[in-house]
Amino acid sequence: MSAEVTLLGVRHHGPGSARAVAAALERLRPDAVLVEGPPEAEPILGLAAAKDMVPPVALLAHAADDPARAAFWPYAEFSPEWVAIRHAVDRGVPLRFIDLPVGHSFAEGAEGAEGGAEEEDAALPRDPIARLAEAAGHDDPERWWEDVVEHRRPADGEDALAPFAAVAEAMAVLREDGGASLRDRQREAYMRGRIRAARRAGHHRIAVVCGAFHVPALERTPTVAEDRALLAGLPRKVRTEITWVPWTHRRLSQASGYGAGIVSPGWYHHLHRTDGDDPLPGWLTRAAGLLRAEDHPVSSAHVIEAVRLARALAGLRGRPLAGLTETLDAVRAVMCEGSDVALALVRDRLVIGDALGSVPEDAPAVPLQRDLARLQRTLRLKPAPEPRDLDLDLRKETDAARSRLLHRLRLLGVDWGVPVRSQVASTGTFRESWRLCWQPEFAVRIAEAAQWGTTVERAAVGKAVGTARAAAELAELTGLVETCLVADLAEALPAVMRVLADLAALDTDVAHLARALPALVRALRYGDVRGTDHAALGEVAGGLADRIRVGLPPACTGLDAAGAAAMRVHLDEVHGAIGLLGGDDGLADRWAGTLRSLARREPSNGPATGVPGLLRGRAVRLLLDDGRLDPAEAGRRLGLVLSTAGSPADAAGWIEGFLSGGGTLLLHDPRLLGLLDAWLTGVPAAVFTDLLPLLRRTFATLEAGVRHTVGSRVAAGPLDSGDAGPAAEAAEVDLARAGAALPVVALLLGLPAGAVVGAAAPAAALGADRPRIPRQAGGRDT
Repeated sequence: MSAEVTLLGVRHHGPGSARAVAAALERLRPDAVLVEGPPEAEPILGLAAAKDMVPPVALLAHAADDPARAAFWPYAEFSPEWVAIRHAVDRGVPLRFIDLPVGHSFAEGAEGAEGGAEEEDAALPRDPIARLAEAAGHDDPERWWEDVVEHRRPADGEDALAPFAAVAEAMAVLREDGGASLRDRQREAYMRGRIRAARRAGHHRIAVVCGAFHVPALERTPTVAEDRALLAGLPRKVRTEITWVPWTHRRLSQASGYGAGIVSPGWYHHLHRTDGDDPLPGWLTRAAGLLRAEDHPVSSAHVIEAVRLARALAGLRGRPLAGLTETLDAVRAVMCEGSDVALALVRDRLVIGDALGSVPEDAPAVPLQRDLARLQRTLRLKPAPEPRDLDLDLRKETDAARSRLLHRLRLLGVDWGVPVRSQVASTGTFRESWRLCWQPEFAVRIAEAAQWGTTVERAAVGKAVGTARAAAELAELTGLVETCLVADLAEALPAVMRVLADLAALDTDVAHLARALPALVRALRYGDVRGTDHAALGEVAGGLADRIRVGLPPACTGLDAAGAAAMRVHLDEVHGAIGLLGGDDGLADRWAGTLRSLARREPSNGPATGVPGLLRGRAVRLLLDDGRLDPAEAGRRLGLVLSTAGSPADAAGWIEGFLSGGGTLLLHDPRLLGLLDAWLTGVPAAVFTDLLPLLRRTFATLEAGVRHTVGSRVAAGPLDSGDAGPAAEAAEVDLARAGAALPVVALLLGLPAGAVVGAAAPAAALGADRPRIPRQAGGRDT
């Protein structure tokens, strides 16, 4: 320290450091205050004194030509830098930021770094606080720092600068072996240059507030030439824009920017607010109120006992005051009855907290941000860090406008609202449910989205058109069309539809077309409630549906198990989409013809020659559910599939596809259940073992009630397959017709002509008195 310059080394976001800085500045009464921070922010530092400026807030800087390159400098009410800023602004003292300009970092391509402090912390080979705690014989750096700094109360008559002298001495020892990166040395050279400039400006009492790690370097007095040599390697800085944005305590708790290592911003805020008073009673009273609001039985007696326990624990552990550890131990034992679940609530709401700051309306902002703020006021949607649910009735003008805003912001990458399942019982398409949660980093995304337009609507239109031109898949484009409709971006739709039509005309992959159609059809439905024009969509959707209809049977031929499973999903989605399309152009009839074609394409010479059983069975079920196939015909097809001529694996796949729409038809049509039972009990043991996983998967998808009833019916006795198909017809043999075929059979078998004659012989030969076949795995005989 010198007579002109006083270095106040601090720990970022420390209430003890903030308290010490306030006391030191009152004693020094400086005529200039220099603070570690980006010099680009100096023109807007005066806003710190505005009535609407409520911490936590942050400086947001971004490259003018690339808003994605951004950096934050967060400040809480208990940040020593914020205390220094308010001291200077409130008293009219010249205030300067002395850190290296952020424009140099942007020139190096540093993207997304949240403030220079993050680079500073990352540059340290070892945490200096941890090293100091270790030297003092403590294994917990945070606890040691709380004891010696955050909970420390100055003694009467103690010099306000004494703590800073002690910290500077300790840091000097730590930096004797180097430990500073090139970037740290460049920052410190720039800071020394700014201090020299303050001296040249005629200031005599200069207070410098900076990270304690930098104090030893700033006390050194290298020559100007040496510092210039260090700075010569910096890239030319880029043009930068900077403003104030709201911040949150929760964001401070994350390891980024000045928030690195600050795990308890809500607790620190309380310590700062209760400066000079005992913080325990007030904080534990708030904890009791929180737990009572969540229906925990907590009374004032619990608060009294928790205060006593926390103080007793501090005494037993040799601490000057009860810290956060002792306080939470007392809350767990007294208020939460040992429950970590209830304690987690206290940690989340009080130790961290959801406090959201605010900034003045006249703070610099991109036009897009101003338009968003206007819409938030008009629609009464106040940004808040706590998640909250919002139900919208799209028949109401205000709710429809809110829906449009949230959809447009999602298109711009600002997920302030996320669609959720409605908690209100309703089947109408006029209702939407959202979960809102504002995050500070949305300020960066808004600045980045400003390249598309100056208002939310214009930016969303520009982003939609730009996304469409860059799209490579139909599904992406149809999803974008759906978004344009729900966001009411009529101006973007023609351009998006042109790209969609061109891409659809060139794409021959049926799977791509099948993924694209459902979203397009869903988009058509929004016209009813929102009043949007969707005439062009119907034409494109109908064309896609016809192309899928023609190309689907060949695309389903020769698929393996994985390919068949994926195609079944597409088949169901396309079927549902065509059902929603409706119309009088015969599309539904043509689609039914496609399903019949699928159902008939059985493998004739191995699996590669036909459609897998999974898809054939599914096609039959879809036709049955739509009333385009008679139940008797469905039973006949099931009998054919389950005949001995078919492959058991193919039959099992057919059954899976047939039953995937629900198993209640097995209860309504006993013949189907009988056919299935007869086939299953006749499968050879070795094949049955291979089929078991597939069968278990199939029946596991059925409703629990259906499974239970099917099991009861099977256990009750023999099932009759009726006359549903070939298996039923075989039970009633026409002996006269069978006798006419016996001479040919005898010839084929090499038997003498007439060896088998008479009316009874055919019955015996054809097995009229057939033996019972035992069920696999010891089940009921059938």
